[in-house]
Amino acid sequence: MTPLTRTRPPRSGLAPSPLAGSRTGLADVLTALTGAVDAASNARRPDGPLPAGTPAEVLAAASRALGPAELPTEGLGAEAALGLLATVLVEHGIDLSHPRAAAHLQPPSLTVAVAADVLANAGNASLDTYDSGPSAIAVERWLIGVLTRLAGLGERADGVLTPGGSLSNLMGLLLARDAAAHRRGVDARQHGVAALPGPVVFCSELAHFSTHRACAALGLGEAAVHALPVDDRRRMRPDALLAALDALGPDRTPVAVVATAGTTDFGSVDPLPQIAEIAAEHGMWMHVDAAYGFGALFSQRLAGRLAGLELADSITLDLHKTGWLPAAASVLLVSDTTAFTALDREVAYLNPTDDSEAGYDGLLGRSLQTTRRPDAVKAAATLLTYGRTGMGRLMDTCHDLARHAERRILAEPGLELVAPAELTTVVFRYRCADPAAADEVNGALRRHLLETGTALIGRTEVDAAEPGAPRQVCLKFTLLNPTATTDDIDGLVDAVLDAGRTCERLIKENAA
Repeated sequence: MTPLTRTRPPRSGLAPSPLAGSRTGLADVLTALTGAVDAASNARRPDGPLPAGTPAEVLAAASRALGPAELPTEGLGAEAALGLLATVLVEHGIDLSHPRAAAHLQPPSLTVAVAADVLANAGNASLDTYDSGPSAIAVERWLIGVLTRLAGLGERADGVLTPGGSLSNLMGLLLARDAAAHRRGVDARQHGVAALPGPVVFCSELAHFSTHRACAALGLGEAAVHALPVDDRRRMRPDALLAALDALGPDRTPVAVVATAGTTDFGSVDPLPQIAEIAAEHGMWMHVDAAYGFGALFSQRLAGRLAGLELADSITLDLHKTGWLPAAASVLLVSDTTAFTALDREVAYLNPTDDSEAGYDGLLGRSLQTTRRPDAVKAAATLLTYGRTGMGRLMDTCHDLARHAERRILAEPGLELVAPAELTTVVFRYRCADPAAADEVNGALRRHLLETGTALIGRTEVDAAEPGAPRQVCLKFTLLNPTATTDDIDGLVDAVLDAGRTCERLIKENAA
């Protein structure tokens, strides 16, 4: 029998392929991107990290540039459409690579990661079944192996990529909920949580709000969250956890303790070894939210701050934070792959038993998603490109910039250091001649920097030193640009001081 051969229809050379997955289609993607890059290069980029103007003005300008919100009868064509969008994104968007972009845990993306993401998207693979993307499945399994070893987890460890840290935390607590219910003889997956008596989830008072959201979504209720006090380094107090557990009656079910490795505002890391010991003694799941802090493991200098991470039952990490990847690239790791049993599903049109037994299986049973994009490709490309040494250098550079900012703030009479640099964040406050106006001035100066397009810095609230006093509005540098310099940080501090003086004067004049 003559073997079948696959032939491609001849290309006319007059128009690009509309499909990206083929070899010729990939070449056309490159051509289309080249045109978009040309348009972006010719766009009027703002001088600062974002365009000047009020939010209403900036959004209105971007809307006008896009034109009427109507589906055109005839398309613009790829070149014109991409050129238009590239121009809008540059002229009316944010430039995270600018050295004065320092507001959020939102880093500039590494070039290799963006390129890899384009490559992965061209194939449009999914991770749910083998026949939706075998190579993408292999890449994710490789990446999970790398990350579980980096975290120090054992041979039974496993993991899955998710769209963000909030969903990783949700999944970690879902697994914890089902494990706690099983110990009580309750099948939460089948019958819900009504029969689970008094569920309790412990975390520090500085834990990410996604812990509360997850408990609400999982039917435990936000009231199940028991927020524990922190010490003078803003870490969960193990003695408070012990006391709270001892106070629980038989009608309560300790579901999990959520330790934080890198709080959003302060970068503080809860005492993981002590928390793990308490959790083990009480048969309680330990989830570690290391969405921010996991990147410290890349650094030989900072890795010790996450000692005890290897004792966790589940771990959240975000490579779109201290991994410098474009979002989304979050991961949930578990110490034992059998924890994913709660997510198992058999669907006739996706993973029938005989197919799975023959090896034709995907990752459907590790995720709350069905269709799932191959985000592991950009992560794998980045880790292969830089290695641990290169990634550690990026982390160390950002930590050094934060320490420089800390020193500069301490040296400025017009500024007050509120929290030092544990990882890459620094919390501080502008000092006012009139202390009663300090909250108003600190809030206003940040908005002034935004409206003028000068700088992008963060804002938060911190408990005052005096007991019973109201929380204070504070400012925050989140430094995740490894190409920034100490001179850039000095310029950022100078911009804050200038904006503070301007706002202080204007507020005083308006009050007169």
